[in-house]
Amino acid sequence: MLKALGADIIIDYKKDNFENILKDYDVVLNSQDVKTLEKSLTILKPGGSIISISGPPTPEFAKSIGASAIIRFIIWLTSLKIRNRAKNLNVNYSFLFMKANGRQLEQIADLLASEIIKPIVDKIFPFEQTNDAFDYMESGHAKGKVVVKVK
Repeated sequence: MLKALGADIIIDYKKDNFENILKDYDVVLNSQDVKTLEKSLTILKPGGSIISISGPPTPEFAKSIGASAIIRFIIWLTSLKIRNRAKNLNVNYSFLFMKANGRQLEQIADLLASEIIKPIVDKIFPFEQTNDAFDYMESGHAKGKVVVKVK
């Protein structure tokens, strides 16, 4: 199924050592844990970039939200290891804080309506089975979006 969507290589990051398979990428978008983030740094070519939505946040992010000096220091400290590792590998690390934006959501809705973006829905659970939905997602068997239907 993934090959039909245009995937060149299919890797299960939980089972495969993707850092030994992939190399010389320009960009990595990370939404996983810190261990996966650290491995992902090594598949970038020099000058490449990694953007993480799962952290750790960077001092630039702390500044952009107007964080207090103590919070900026804590964020600086918690991201120091990953920022230093990225610097040593000559790659750029940045943190992207996801937030709702009405204009962007309208654009995404238009892309969905025109079927330029086609989400893959694996399974739909009624609201009453929300716990089952979480169990299913944690099982690692979902091959697309898991939806909880409210009404």
